[in-house]
Amino acid sequence: MLSRKPFEAPAALLRRAAELPPLAMAVVNAVSETALQSARMAVERNLITPLLVGETARMRSLAGKINWPLDNIQLVHAGGEADAVRKTVDLVRGGAARGIMKGHVHTDVFMAGLVRKESGLRGGGWFTHVFHLTVPGSERALLLTDAAVNIAPDVNARFAAMQNAVALALKLGVARPKVAVLSATEEVNPRMPSSAEAAQLAELAAQKIPQAQVCGPLAFDSIVSPDAARIKNITHPVAGRADIIVVPSIETGNALYKMMVYFMSACAAGVVLGAKAPIVLTSRADPPEARLASAALAAVAAAD
Repeated sequence: MLSRKPFEAPAALLRRAAELPPLAMAVVNAVSETALQSARMAVERNLITPLLVGETARMRSLAGKINWPLDNIQLVHAGGEADAVRKTVDLVRGGAARGIMKGHVHTDVFMAGLVRKESGLRGGGWFTHVFHLTVPGSERALLLTDAAVNIAPDVNARFAAMQNAVALALKLGVARPKVAVLSATEEVNPRMPSSAEAAQLAELAAQKIPQAQVCGPLAFDSIVSPDAARIKNITHPVAGRADIIVVPSIETGNALYKMMVYFMSACAAGVVLGAKAPIVLTSRADPPEARLASAALAAVAAAD
């Protein structure tokens, strides 16, 4: 870790989630202390009502190790990772769960079981991931999409990511989200496909997402720095003041959010959108603050 600043769960996000009823959230294969601690933190903040899916005896044993009495907590027995995913799908389809949190389960098994058409969880669009990024001492949030799910997104996938991120920003209280489509230049360059696609995405958004302001292509400095935008004579209202960044590839997004985490102690709350229930992709490497913030973000995303 290159930054020595302690992580901070974003107070504004926690406040917004706390205004909502607790989200009924299935924790998939909750057979690790990390998974149980993640759920417990969210319960203690009244963000979720958990449904713990996994081998019942093992969940009870691990909960005892962290001194969490599972009184009034619903346990759903499952025999292994794949069965836990199937049981979770049933809970969501039946209306018992309105959110999903990844527990002790391989990501490929987890996502494959959720995205297949037979699961019935597709909301009619693309599954896309959004990071809600904040740095210590500031409540200013930046949404980044997609840095975790779509590996080589085409224009349609990136447009869906934009739509999902705008919908989330509106639920977070951003009146008219400012969306920047990232490239390495502000001019369309035929040798740089991301620049041409960014211009295409901005044109599509002007027609189909009137509730947002979208600009692209923009280089990163022109996205986050008003001074850089002024020096470059970029007058678009998004320049230097973006609420959302749409990245051209998973590598770009992954590197960008991890640089913020490791260089700036950013709290990265993440959620997959586009399904019938928001999906929290927690990791053992995530600090507790990020896991708590991700539960809060899912609660906001699930709100009507």
